[in-house]
Amino acid sequence: MLVYLSDLLSLPLTFDSLGLRMFWAFLIPLAIYLFFGGKFIELLRHHQAHGQPIREDGPQSHLAKKGTPTMGGLLILMASIISVLLFANLYNPLVWICVLVLLVYGFVGFVDDYVKVTKETSNAMSAKMKLFLQFSTALVAVLVTSYFADKENRYVLSFPYFKSLAINLSYFYIPLAMVVIVGASNAVNLSDGLDGLAGGLLVIAFLVFLIFAVVCGGSLAQYFYIVPVKGASEIAIVCAAVIGACVGFLWFNAPPAKVFMGDTGSLALGALLGTISVILKQEILLAIVGGVFVLEALSVMIQVFWYKKTGKRVFLMAPIHHHFEQLGWKETTVVLRFWIVSLFLAVLGLMALMLK
Repeated sequence: MLVYLSDLLSLPLTFDSLGLRMFWAFLIPLAIYLFFGGKFIELLRHHQAHGQPIREDGPQSHLAKKGTPTMGGLLILMASIISVLLFANLYNPLVWICVLVLLVYGFVGFVDDYVKVTKETSNAMSAKMKLFLQFSTALVAVLVTSYFADKENRYVLSFPYFKSLAINLSYFYIPLAMVVIVGASNAVNLSDGLDGLAGGLLVIAFLVFLIFAVVCGGSLAQYFYIVPVKGASEIAIVCAAVIGACVGFLWFNAPPAKVFMGDTGSLALGALLGTISVILKQEILLAIVGGVFVLEALSVMIQVFWYKKTGKRVFLMAPIHHHFEQLGWKETTVVLRFWIVSLFLAVLGLMALMLK
């Protein structure tokens, strides 16, 4: 089956170089979203009478967004997967792990979005059911990734900025990696609350991991003192495809947004980001590069914990991007400043290649 798909979808030899394949992997999903995005949004609007439910206790400026269709992430996933099938090496099991994560987490998000728009409620799938599906898929992804990893690096946790600091966690690595994948999925989901915010942050994060995938999968890994991962260069194709699709999505998600990403996109893309960090053995790097995502998730956890304990709130509203809105920042100001912080963290993450 895999051989058949590879023969059917693989590129001619003239497109065999990694650089060219990354270029086309980026360009095709971008073109797909730009060309079909408008028609896709009209289709969503036709089937979503009331669009994305808006929090009544949220910022008042968001009430104007009522009726905006959601599930824009569905086209991101479709365009990304098409590009991966066209330009990635389909003999590489790491590629199929990424596709699996996108499909399963995308399905979970799709069901969640579907219930929201049909029942007109912000409370869709139960938290227990969602976490069960997320952790089950993460377990499969971690086990398969570990199986295909080199034995000496299979359960290794590496530390950025240190030449050869890595700890072998043995089987304790598996639950840690699962938490990374599920945590990244939900953190990105929490960040998807302002026009352009999650999409822009994802582009920046995936760009950093694209660079690390190229380095980890080639002879440069030894030069930069990072854990080499056989076949990791193909993950750069996956990153390029997602970046292209997200840029296309941002064309329609720019304020005022014509479509929202929804759980369909945010849960799947966050899980993919976590999975790639696990594949590349750069879980700690994800916490640095995805620092804004971490901050968003922490703000919610702190808010819930402190409110249950004292009845008082730490932030005016959580996630933290709403806190800044309540302070009087315009939505575009919050988004742009969060992008700037993310860019700084991306540079900080890339410095891990230089400071060893």
